Amino acid sequence: MIQSREGEATNMANLSGIVKQLKKERDLVQKQLSGIKAAIAAFTGVYAGTKPTRKKSTISAAGRKRIAAAQRARWAKVRAKKGT
Repeated sequence: MIQSREGEATNMANLSGIVKQLKKERDLVQKQLSGIKAAIAAFTGVYAGTKPTRKKSTISAAGRKRIAAAQRARWAKVRAKKGT
């Protein structure tokens, strides 16, 4: 196949148009990507553990004994009222 000079010029013009369109698409995608990156950065700042989690508190054995004794005393009081 032998192409004429006009065919080559037309193909080059089409190729040039395609390249130009691809560059426009690339620029559009880059703008969208930068917007997405900005949104991610904003959400990361808000939700990325800025509030420290509360450490689970532990109670000593002596504290548990005091609480248990107080609860037994409350139940004894209720039973004493119920019995009379």
